[in-house]
Amino acid sequence: MPENATEVTAAGIARLAGVGRAAVSNWRRRHADFPQPVGGTAASPSFALADVEQWLRDQGKLAEVPLRERVWQEVAGHPAGAAQALVHTGCALLLVRDRPTAWLELTAASDERMADALPHAVDHVLTARLGPDTSSGTPGPGRATPPGTARAPRTADSTAPGSSTSGSTAPGSSTSGSTAPDSTVPGSTAPGATAPGPAVVHPANPPVAPGVHRARAVRTPTAQALLPSVPLLRAAAQLAAGIGAGQTFEFLLGRHLDANPRQFTLTPPHLAELMADLAEPPKDTGRPAPDRPLRSVLDPAAGTGALLRAVAGPAALYAQEADAGLAALTALRLALGAGGTHSSPPSPGAEGTHSSPPSLAVRTGDTLRSDAFARLATDTVLCHPPFNDRNWGHDELAYDPRWEYGFPARVESELAWVQHALARLRDGGTAVLLMPPAAASRRSGRRIRADLLRRGALRAVIALPAGAAPPYGIPLHLWVLRRPTPGVRPGPDLLLADTAGLAAPAGEAGGKATGGGRDRLDWPVVRAAVLDAWRDRADLPGVSRVVPVVELLDDDVDLAPARYLPLPTPGGDARGLGEVRERLAETLRLTAHLTPPPATPAVPAHRPRTTVGELARGGALSLHTGNAAPGGQGPVLTEHDVLTGADPAGTPLTDPAGALLPDPAGTPLTGPEVTGAAPDDLVVLEPGDVVVPVLGGGTVVRVVGEREAGAALGRNLQLLRPDPAALDPWFLAGFLRGTANNRQASSYASTSARLDARRLHLPRMPLAEQRRYGERFRELAAFEEALRTAERLGGVLVQGMYDGLTDGTVTPG
Repeated sequence: MPENATEVTAAGIARLAGVGRAAVSNWRRRHADFPQPVGGTAASPSFALADVEQWLRDQGKLAEVPLRERVWQEVAGHPAGAAQALVHTGCALLLVRDRPTAWLELTAASDERMADALPHAVDHVLTARLGPDTSSGTPGPGRATPPGTARAPRTADSTAPGSSTSGSTAPGSSTSGSTAPDSTVPGSTAPGATAPGPAVVHPANPPVAPGVHRARAVRTPTAQALLPSVPLLRAAAQLAAGIGAGQTFEFLLGRHLDANPRQFTLTPPHLAELMADLAEPPKDTGRPAPDRPLRSVLDPAAGTGALLRAVAGPAALYAQEADAGLAALTALRLALGAGGTHSSPPSPGAEGTHSSPPSLAVRTGDTLRSDAFARLATDTVLCHPPFNDRNWGHDELAYDPRWEYGFPARVESELAWVQHALARLRDGGTAVLLMPPAAASRRSGRRIRADLLRRGALRAVIALPAGAAPPYGIPLHLWVLRRPTPGVRPGPDLLLADTAGLAAPAGEAGGKATGGGRDRLDWPVVRAAVLDAWRDRADLPGVSRVVPVVELLDDDVDLAPARYLPLPTPGGDARGLGEVRERLAETLRLTAHLTPPPATPAVPAHRPRTTVGELARGGALSLHTGNAAPGGQGPVLTEHDVLTGADPAGTPLTDPAGALLPDPAGTPLTGPEVTGAAPDDLVVLEPGDVVVPVLGGGTVVRVVGEREAGAALGRNLQLLRPDPAALDPWFLAGFLRGTANNRQASSYASTSARLDARRLHLPRMPLAEQRRYGERFRELAAFEEALRTAERLGGVLVQGMYDGLTDGTVTPG
C-alpha cells in the first residue's frame, strides 16, 4: 500500500456498500481474499480504501462509489485525522472558488509539484479572506480607526479583519506614516473604498493578551503536510464543480460533526436565525444605502459559526473560539459560506484581488480570560455560551473592568458572558444570548440581575420550548440586552415571553403529538410569536407580557417568564372545553363504529414464506434508510412521529408530480446543524411507502398517505417502497407488525433492540389475497388512530376541567 494512502474502517465499508457492519464482519470471516487491515486496532481495524473498493467491485457488491462518499471516506481516513483533512480541504475549496484559473494550473502538475506550489496559492486566498498570518507581538503603527466604529474609552486600536500589519497605512489610505493606536485618522479609507462610505470595516486585531493568537485561525499548511491530501483535494474540487465549494465543505463538515456528536455543542439553524433576527437593528430609512455604516457582529463563543452564518446582509463578522482546531474549521466555513452574503463581497477585477478588504476575523483563545477583541465596540453580539462552567476564570478575573453590573459568583458563568457581551457593544448595541433557565432565578445572581434591570440593559427574557437546542430536555431562554446610552433614561419595563405552549398544541386536529421535543417544534409558529412580541412589546395572553421593572425587584429578582405568564387552560374557557367535549364525543362514536368485529377462530395456516431481503433482491420492493433531521428546508418524518402517529409539519419537499421543490428562502437542504446528508441523499416519502423504526423493539409500522407525502425520512427509520404490481402496502405493513415477526428480526446485543427489516417474514400470496388482508389491516389502523385521538382529547378535557375548577373559570355545576 502506498504510504499515507486513505484508510477506511468497517463502518465506512458498510456505508460504501449499503449494508450493516455485521455484513462486513461476515465478509472478513468468509472470504480469504478480503483486504487485510493496514492500521487501526484489533477492535477497530482500518483498511486501504482503494483495496476495499476493488474487492467490492470484484465481488459485485459495489457498482460505483458516489463521489461525495469517496471524498468523505478520504477525509475520515486521512493519516493526519479528519479535522486536519477538513482544514486542507477548506483551503483548497477557497482557492477553487476565488482563484479557479490558478487551481486548474496547479492540478495539471504531479502530486508532488502540486503540493510544493499549493502553500503559496493557499496563503494568497487565506490572506485575502482572513487576513495575514501574523505572529503575536506588539501591534504595528499606522492603524487608522474608521469613524464611528469605536467609542471612548473602548476604541479599537487595530486593523480591520484581513488588513495589513505592516507599519504603514493600508494601500489607498489618504494618511501616511504612523498613528497612535487609539487615534482616528480622518479621511483614511479601506483599499478601493470611497471615503467616508461603508466599505471601511470595523477593526479586529486587539492588543496582545496572554493565551490569544493574533494570527488568523487558519495557518497556511506546508507542502509536506499537504502532500498526503492532494488526492483528497482533487476529489473535493471535482465534487465542488457539481454542488459548489461552500456546499461541499458544508457536507464534509456535517459528516464530521455527525461522526463526533459528543465533541461539539451545536446551535440549530432555526434558533440561530431567530437570535440574529432579534438582534437586527431597525431599518435606517432616513439614510441612503451607500451612507449606512457596515454593521459589525461578534460571537465570542463561536463554536461552528452557526450564529454568524445566520446574520443577514453585509456585516463585519468577528469570532473567537477556544479550540484551535474548531476555530480553523469555523473560519473556513464562514469564508466559504459568505459568498458575498456574510461579508463584503469581492468586486469584479483580476482573479484573486478584491477592491475592499474582507470583513471576517476569527481568533483563537479563551474569551473570558484572554479576550481577542478587548477594545472592540460592535453593533451586535450573538452568543451561545457554555453552560454551568465552574472554571470560567472566577479567581483570576475578580477585578476585570467588564463586571460593570457586579462580580459574578463562581456558579454564575452565564452572567459573566452576559457582561462580556455588554462590554463589547457600542452604546445602544444589541446582544442576544442563549441562556439556561436557572440563570434567570438563581439567588447567587440576583444582584447582577437587579442591576441589569435598573440600568435598562436587560430588555427581554424569552423562554423557548424544550428541544430548541442542546440540552434538548430543558426549555432554554433567550436574553436580549442593549447597552445603555449615556444620558438616555433606562427602559422602565422588561418583556417576558414564554413559547412553551406553542411547541405542539395539545390535542389539535391533525394528529400531532402533545408536548414539545426537538423533533416536534413548530419553528415558524415559535419564530413568529417571539418576533411579534419583541417588536410590538405587547401583552399577549399566555405568550408575552411587558412587566414594570419595579414589580421584578423583589428579594429573588426571579425573571423566569413562567412565573409571570401561566399557561392558558387547555381547551380555553368553558366554551372551549365544551367544544373539546363535543369533539371527544364524536371521536368516541367513530371509535365504536370502527371497533373490529369479533375474531373468528381458525387453524394456524402454514403458508410458504419469504423475507423482505429476498423481495428486495427480486425487485418487488426497495429498501431505504433515513438520514434527515428536523430543522432543514421542509418537513421530516421522525421516529417520534411514527411512534405517536403525529404528522410531519412544514412545507412539502415535492410538488404533486413528485419533483423536488426549491427552497423559496434559499436555505440549503443540509448543514452541520441539520444533517450530514446532501440534498440528493434525502429520502422523500411517497404514498404507499411503508416506514419501520429501527430501534425500540416495538411493532409499529406506518403506511405513508397523502398528508405525509413530500416529507423527508428521518433518522433511525427504514423505508420499504413496494412495487404496487407485486405487493399491497397495507398487506406488507400488517404482517410486519406481527410480534413474533419483529422478535425474530431484532437483535439485542446492546441495551435496546434493533430491527433489521431485511429479516422480516411475509407469506407468499396472490395480489388479490394480499388486498383482502390489506383492507382489514387498514381498518385496524383507522381504529388505532381514533383511539389515539380520543386519548388526546380526553386528556385535554380532564386537565382543562381541573384548571377551570381551581381557577374559578368553571363552576362545579
